[in-house]
Amino acid sequence: MIHHAPMTRRFWLAAAGSGILTVGLGARGAHALDAVRQGYQTNLWGMPTYYLLRSGLLEKHGIKFEEFAVPSGNLTMQQMVARQVDMGTYAGPSFVLGHSRGGLVAIAVIENVGRTTRVMARRELNLTRIEQLKGLKVANQTGSSIGNIFVDTIAPSAGLKKGDYQEVRMDVNNMVAAIAAKTVDAMVNVEPYNTIAETDGLATTIMDYSSIDRMPVVMAATPAFVEKNPDIIVAHLKAWHEVAQAFKQNPDKVAASIFAFYTSKGYDMSAETFKKALTTIDVDPAFPSDLKGYLQKQADILLNEKKISAVPDWSKALRPEFMERARTGA
Repeated sequence: MIHHAPMTRRFWLAAAGSGILTVGLGARGAHALDAVRQGYQTNLWGMPTYYLLRSGLLEKHGIKFEEFAVPSGNLTMQQMVARQVDMGTYAGPSFVLGHSRGGLVAIAVIENVGRTTRVMARRELNLTRIEQLKGLKVANQTGSSIGNIFVDTIAPSAGLKKGDYQEVRMDVNNMVAAIAAKTVDAMVNVEPYNTIAETDGLATTIMDYSSIDRMPVVMAATPAFVEKNPDIIVAHLKAWHEVAQAFKQNPDKVAASIFAFYTSKGYDMSAETFKKALTTIDVDPAFPSDLKGYLQKQADILLNEKKISAVPDWSKALRPEFMERARTGA
């Protein structure tokens, strides 16, 4: 049984630190060897995984699981580096960091989320350009992929150096409240929080990330899990293909399932507002041929910023054969 607690900063930080978040349906205990420890983030990027866990598709493919929910993917990555979680999804920069720190392996791209990510400012400020953030307070989840892209790419391209704006560190799920309270002037955030802020008249969009980065979200696994459980990985990816079909063929059912998650956490938004947010995510499990080139660019940025010591060995970091087996039915 899943126990839902209020989604407060204290709850998430305590839970992430302990590594004992929610236990998924079908799992037989925290250390069950035959249960995949699945991490996901509670912003919209993680909701395809949430739907996967609720859909019964993993059970259909003979997979038991435990679920570990955190506010953002970089925390899932950290859990995987600590070997608290077996599989999880996050954007390219977090994957490169995870491979550098813990040898994590990419087995697929699950979705593209560039349209889900925006830089937004308080409505009354009437900001339309990134350079106008100079001297202002910008909420940013430091260490996340979207946070790294803003600090390392977007702000510098607009002529803003570190120190030209005040970075206010906070989780993405706390940013709308901070905008409403006027404790920050702008935020780097993801759906559904952006659409909530927009619908409530709190913030307007300066830019979304799709103009500079399609932001593929990588499904990664720990190296030991990959070597010991290749058939589970293939079955997992087969279930993902069925999830993608559901997103395309039965979007209302998918939206209702995921919307129930947010209402259970106390979020006050209409079903229509949520459906609008959900349309910004593109679920398409694959192992695209240009993934290596994309990750190479992310690695070069992280290396230049001294956040990694070397570019990954892509022959070890990227394992496309599992998706090929899932696609062909092997």
